[in-house]
Amino acid sequence: MDFAKRIGDLQETIRQRRLAGAVLFYSRDVYYYTGTAQPAYLVVRPDDYVLFVLRGHDFARRESGLAAERIVAEGNLKTIGARMFPGLGAGEKVGTELDMLAVTQSRALGRALGDRELVDISPDVLARRSIKCAEEIGRIRKACDAVHAGHLALVSCLRPGMSELELAARVENAHRLAGHDGMFFMRMPDFVMGRGPLASGPNLRRTSGAVYTITGTGLSAAVPAGASRRIMAAGDLVVVDIPTCVEGYHADQSRTYAISRASPRDLELFGRLREVSDHVLDHLTPGLTAGDVYARALERATALGLEASFLAFESQPAARFVGHGVGLELNEPPFLVRDGTDTLQAGMVVTLELHVMEPDRLPLKLEDTVHLTPAGVEILTRSPRELTVVTPG
Repeated sequence: MDFAKRIGDLQETIRQRRLAGAVLFYSRDVYYYTGTAQPAYLVVRPDDYVLFVLRGHDFARRESGLAAERIVAEGNLKTIGARMFPGLGAGEKVGTELDMLAVTQSRALGRALGDRELVDISPDVLARRSIKCAEEIGRIRKACDAVHAGHLALVSCLRPGMSELELAARVENAHRLAGHDGMFFMRMPDFVMGRGPLASGPNLRRTSGAVYTITGTGLSAAVPAGASRRIMAAGDLVVVDIPTCVEGYHADQSRTYAISRASPRDLELFGRLREVSDHVLDHLTPGLTAGDVYARALERATALGLEASFLAFESQPAARFVGHGVGLELNEPPFLVRDGTDTLQAGMVVTLELHVMEPDRLPLKLEDTVHLTPAGVEILTRSPRELTVVTPG
């Protein structure tokens, strides 16, 4: 990773916005610019930058791609402020990640910066992060390999009499053995969702408010999403949407399975869902807006007779998005939302996340992680894009 170039790009943003500098503290952003996720403040001025490490200084020096003299063991904000932003600085502005900043932390940072005003730099950071370099794409490929390992584990063990929890544990174990870091990152406070959604049978229609997707019910009200203790039976549909993170980068895949048998109607509906997905991916090119992608998916679904069931839920309005960016966070810009204005660019990695649910049937879901190139789309997720019928041996 070319960390010096990334910081140089950030310095150019600072100059264009006429900021005195920026203070980054959120681990995913610090990792992007430095190669270490040790607790730290990355302070960047138009002509200088220093990584101030709160704890784990020896780790940071080994992990980071920055020169050793740029990495300093220091966690006192007043000391950092005095060194990087001397004087009161009345009228000056300093960028930081306001979307992740707690009130108490904001007050402490404000005291360290004198009379300078804190402004949000997260949109600029996320815009830079949305275009992936070759090494980042390589890490996302590894995460997709880990997701596929979970799929292979599932088709080898899924059977009637197994609980959702046991199946989730088998899938998650395969992910870990394939290199999954063991957690995923969402850019929001107090996010609650276990290891990822898994649901079967009637639980597929029970959508928690934790995330706006097919969630499962979880083990208890404390974490109301993910696998439950429900015992699955022959003929059940199962949706697995458990993500992975390898070397800091995520993969997101949803697949639908049937235990022992699938009804002709479900197979036919899934075929139409797959046709919508294929149509969108075949026409996904740089220059489209997020809203264009949503509209294209809805238009194709309508043409195939899926308008009423496309993106539908039982207890809440239909989803208004068909995908999202993937990278250092599981969900990051661009968000492929209805009427979205973000423009797709080569180098972005996004998901296409689609489902259908008829009023009297269980939902069927298909989601892939794809790399947008100048020539079109490369599907990075590897598992079969079909309704997989698992027949126990």
